[in-house]
Amino acid sequence: SQQVRGMATLKMISIRLKSVKNIQKITQSMKMVSAAKYTKAERELKLARPYGIGAQEFYKKAEVKDEEGEKGQLIIADSSDRGLCGAVHSSIGRIVKTDIAANPNTKVVIVGDKVRNILQRLYAKNIAMVVTEVGRKPAVFGDAALVAQSIINSGIEFSKGKILFNAFRTVVSFRTTEMPLYSQNAVANASKLPVYDSLDSDVIQSYTEFSLASLLFYSMKENATSEQSSRMTAMDNASKNAGEMIDKLTMTFNRTRQAVITRELIEIISGAAALETKN
Repeated sequence: SQQVRGMATLKMISIRLKSVKNIQKITQSMKMVSAAKYTKAERELKLARPYGIGAQEFYKKAEVKDEEGEKGQLIIADSSDRGLCGAVHSSIGRIVKTDIAANPNTKVVIVGDKVRNILQRLYAKNIAMVVTEVGRKPAVFGDAALVAQSIINSGIEFSKGKILFNAFRTVVSFRTTEMPLYSQNAVANASKLPVYDSLDSDVIQSYTEFSLASLLFYSMKENATSEQSSRMTAMDNASKNAGEMIDKLTMTFNRTRQAVITRELIEIISGAAALETKN
């Protein structure tokens, strides 16, 4: 019975060792793919930064402030549809939960399916819109313009708004950041807006729509770069952990096999000795 148990243990260890090796191959492949996507995303991020920085500087120079009233708060949570990238999505979901708890009159527009899964169970009534099919391909300005147009057409009214996204810092780190978002009335009532010439309601509306698309495009690029770098780091750590498990399982397998062989030799020698004694 001991020999049977030993062979069963060897088979189980062998199956687990094979599965861990397969997982390591997958994580290494995902790391290589993420590294290539990260290089491209970082290159495109440098070109997209002027869109977001320019829109934010205009708000600062014109001294745009939040609109007064009780229209509520609007949060645009920027994420993606794909996981296995560390705390990229959970960090945004945690901040959104905190804001909703502080201000129940909060409407959330979610870009990506992962944050929707985090908020769906407890805060489904606060979700105003969900944009899916994000993250499979690099975002272009047309994608951001479509999202901005959908938000405008939905007629969501707010007195205070912000965009949540993960700002890329280094290959191994990112920072969950928020950008202020202002309504058309808030821009029109800015204290230093009259210094600009030829401004009427149509011009302000056009610029508000363009600035929303610009901020979304910038946040998408920042978030995509953070996601790819985080996934690359996560897959690298997973590959290292799988390598450590393979070493431990290999040692356990060799020790178990040696024990089985030793036990079989002992049984053979004992049987032979018993036959000699009988003869």
